[in-house]
Amino acid sequence: MTAAGGVTVSAGGHPRAEPRWQLEQKDHLKSVLASGGILDAGGQYRIYRHLLARDAGQSKDVALASHASLSNLWHLQELVQRWDGRISLALFASSGAQAKLAAVLTYTLAQLCPSVRQRVSVHLVCQSRDTAVFPEQDDAAGFAHLQTCQAVFAKVANLGTNIINYAGNTSYPNNLLRNVARGGTGSAAFVLVLDIDMVPSQGLRSGFFDLADKGVDPHLVFVVPAFEIRHTRRLPGTKEELLRLYQVGEVRAFYEELCPRCQAPTNYSVWLNLPEKDPSRRLAVAYVVEWRDPWEPFCIGSKDVPAYDERFKQYGFNRISQACELNMAGFSFAVLDSAFLLHKGHKLPGDFHSQKEEENKRNRLLYRGFKEELKMKYPHSSRRC
Repeated sequence: MTAAGGVTVSAGGHPRAEPRWQLEQKDHLKSVLASGGILDAGGQYRIYRHLLARDAGQSKDVALASHASLSNLWHLQELVQRWDGRISLALFASSGAQAKLAAVLTYTLAQLCPSVRQRVSVHLVCQSRDTAVFPEQDDAAGFAHLQTCQAVFAKVANLGTNIINYAGNTSYPNNLLRNVARGGTGSAAFVLVLDIDMVPSQGLRSGFFDLADKGVDPHLVFVVPAFEIRHTRRLPGTKEELLRLYQVGEVRAFYEELCPRCQAPTNYSVWLNLPEKDPSRRLAVAYVVEWRDPWEPFCIGSKDVPAYDERFKQYGFNRISQACELNMAGFSFAVLDSAFLLHKGHKLPGDFHSQKEEENKRNRLLYRGFKEELKMKYPHSSRRC
């Protein structure tokens, strides 16, 4: 790969001139980092947008927005393989050292992973007291020997074993990250927001593109039913494959053990038993439901849907707060008939960090106040959370 401060080094160790795209990518990254970024509304976080140069994409397209800490960045590899369109990723660095590492990783991924370079917009979020700088040779020393995209992601996965997500003294600003990622999707008309450890079914982007191209009700958001899979050696891509794994207990509804009520309005029993259709038939809406507490679906929405409330951090009520506002703002929820999302691994009560319950309690109080605020924001709405 290219040494961060110099020329390209070939596999035999001989220097050679850098391709034009590498020089342009390097200059772009230097410029973004040198700008110092911008502060979020609360002044607690620093945001560097579009670390990688990118095009705007298609105006009618649907983009995918996600967020990650360094510990979870390795999931991006599978996400890029499964989603064939634009991805906007907000990457969180909880310290100055992590911000420096994030810059190195972004630079390395851009060089060795064409799919990342061509389709992923990376945005860095760190604490306001920290700044990110362009990596010098010493900073990139641990990555200079890497020659393939696979080697980069293997290195990233190994780094993640030493970083605990949602733990430590720094709050993980998941809703800020979601908003940053949503805002980085270029000219795409629709956005699917999901967590980095989830993957969409095959053909979801093209299927929804065809559905939206025929015209859709602007007061709808489109629910993509979510599931958990126990083992991740081979992830199902079609609903037929999903159903087979569901029948043997390998796949189950998302949050089935932790909070069945949080996904109940998706109505999995109806969705799983929809009449079989020819795989060549286009994606369609199966049924429309109204929101009820405490549903927190994963949705495809237009750029006009309400943003996530950035006061919610760490664990609890961060996604449900946006779903609640969607309801108050007059949106209904259309469940797609054959698309789905997969969370890698079954979610279990013992998998969470020790501060989870304390954070959940704090965010529950915040959510109560948030719902009262929505009554003032939407005084003519007949709906309630």
